[in-house]
Amino acid sequence: MTITNVELLRLGRRIKASRKLLGRKQKDFCERCGLERNYFDGVERGKRNLSFSNLCQICNGLNCDIAAVTEGIPSSSRRSEAAK
Repeated sequence: MTITNVELLRLGRRIKASRKLLGRKQKDFCERCGLERNYFDGVERGKRNLSFSNLCQICNGLNCDIAAVTEGIPSSSRRSEAAK
């Protein structure tokens, strides 16, 4: 089973929305998380398949657990298709 661009885009949009809710600019957020801004921009746009450790860094910066940004990804219909 592979992660599709749609799922990466959903994850990136959630991360971006969460960051904006905290009122953080991308540059400041990246510095806080220890991530390169170009890389993080790609994550928010769904262009990067991020590692677990980078997802942990992002969630730490968002003050949330991983489940908060990944709930429902992949969608239940995609999980059902993969199980066939």
